[in-house]
Amino acid sequence: MDKEKYLVSLRESIVNLDFTAVVEAAKGAMDAGVDPHIAVRDGMVAGMTIVGEKFETGEYFLSELVVSGEVMKEGLKVINPYLKGDSSKRLGKVVIATVEGDNHDLGKSIVTTLLRVHSFEVVDLGIDVPTDEIIDAVKEHKPDIVGLSALLTQSMPEMGEVIKALKAAGLREKVKVIVGGSPVTSEFAESIGADHCAVNALEGVKKCTEWVTPREVR
Repeated sequence: MDKEKYLVSLRESIVNLDFTAVVEAAKGAMDAGVDPHIAVRDGMVAGMTIVGEKFETGEYFLSELVVSGEVMKEGLKVINPYLKGDSSKRLGKVVIATVEGDNHDLGKSIVTTLLRVHSFEVVDLGIDVPTDEIIDAVKEHKPDIVGLSALLTQSMPEMGEVIKALKAAGLREKVKVIVGGSPVTSEFAESIGADHCAVNALEGVKKCTEWVTPREVR
């Protein structure tokens, strides 16, 4: 099986919600010498993109969307050890969290994986994270970017609370703040003082890369 076939298998295992197949494809890809970054980007993330399209058209429902994320996580367990790179090549550092009152992490997990693939150091604080814990993490890790996720409309105001707390702590001018989640809009992001609202995972990572890449080398 050539390398392209492993990428196809990874994509199909995500779309077909096949836990066994994704592990087998991930192991096969690594054994065959497929670049782990390409395996994640062109294999699993590409599969998640297809799932997202099926969800938007009504072919898949929320349950399939959630399961596909769990399938991807199983594949990542195999590939993640191969993603470790030279820390001197890190583009920047991101502290990311799903805000308090929200227990969803599918989108955040995809963004976290993509950021790491693109040579970011990521501190993932998890789900349902209180504002003070996010502020403490920013103080400790001194990131370039803070990423905030919310899937529930009732938890969205917590994003604004985090930004207020960053200002109160004298940290707001030291970081870029990117927000995301299916109910989050650009208008909402602007209203709370965020720097950007990610339309999707790939677009969000592109924006983060722009922020930390010197203009002359873009």
